Amino acid sequence: MYLFLLAVIYLAFISLGLPDSLLGAAWPTIRTAFEVPLSYMGLISMIISGGTILSSLMSERLTKKIETKAVTVISVFLTAIALFGFSTSTAFYQMCLWAIPYGLGAGAIDAALNNYVALHYNSRHMNWLHCFWGVGTIISPYIMSYALTHSVWTNGYRIVSYLQFGIAAVLLMTLPLWKINKPSTSGENNGKLLGITGALQIKGVPYLLIGFMSYCAAEATTMLWASSYLEGVRGAAKDEAAAFGALFFIGITAGRFLSGFLSDKLGDHTMIRLGVGIALFGVLLIAIPVNIISVAGFVIIGLGCAPVYPCIIHSTPNNFGAENSQGIIGIQMASAYVGSTCMPPLFGLIATHISLKLMPVYLAFFMILLFIMISKTEKECRT
Repeated sequence: MYLFLLAVIYLAFISLGLPDSLLGAAWPTIRTAFEVPLSYMGLISMIISGGTILSSLMSERLTKKIETKAVTVISVFLTAIALFGFSTSTAFYQMCLWAIPYGLGAGAIDAALNNYVALHYNSRHMNWLHCFWGVGTIISPYIMSYALTHSVWTNGYRIVSYLQFGIAAVLLMTLPLWKINKPSTSGENNGKLLGITGALQIKGVPYLLIGFMSYCAAEATTMLWASSYLEGVRGAAKDEAAAFGALFFIGITAGRFLSGFLSDKLGDHTMIRLGVGIALFGVLLIAIPVNIISVAGFVIIGLGCAPVYPCIIHSTPNNFGAENSQGIIGIQMASAYVGSTCMPPLFGLIATHISLKLMPVYLAFFMILLFIMISKTEKECRT
């Protein structure tokens, strides 16, 4: 039953990943259909991320009130409804409206499940958990590519919404499994709210938040703009660019599967540094004006990004105490989505008014900032 519960949690993370790669894969077609500028994808991602910031900040209170299992089920149903709404959209403003419930659902489940696994499972399971997020992100671009080839982009969103409804139904039927792991008094249900002010007063937390924001800025920019970069800079066709956009997600998924075998041996801090170094090498590759090397570069970036997110999350209870983990992880999610909210749209403006070719420079800046901030966090936690 212990492994069955873990399988259910993995399934929930597939549902979290399914929608994440759809927008970037479909955007070259959507912007043409709605006759909007290239940079408008950033507006939708900002609304989604705004919802995730709000629900992430509320996650500590929600989890203590209705528990992780209820937050998970409600969130997946909410995202399924939002995705179906995307599939019915006939104007750009309608997509913006449906982005609100999608963001609210995604942020709550992300913070709640990450803390649950950080408290109850070891580092390899955290990496494999995020590997299953990657499974969801890999599936979606191919669904969208199939829809673009054989019908219209709205059908891609509709198919994924049906998958989400199915996963939500499975989660609802397996609620009794969550009784297996009883929350400790210092973890999920201790009744004490840390809050934003309390978290920021803990040594190392401000640096951690800046580092996490930097990582998610780089990840989200790659996720959302890979297809546009391959089309606009490397000359790929729209359907090919949508499929090639999945290469980043293939890299990050394969990397997290492999990281699961290494993380317990090497430790979270070493895995983070190793990942940043590999990601920077991938950034260098996408800057090389040879198509096949650029395409391979997105895979390498994904491999490098793979251990960073899960290892930062998993190290949080050890760095700051299990009693503080839900509050800090909720704020981490919010800081992550600040990066996801602001930085891809900023790159959209750069791409529109200067050049898409600046994407490698943009990604390298945030990866280097991540390395600096994580090093400062570790130093503060040791003193």
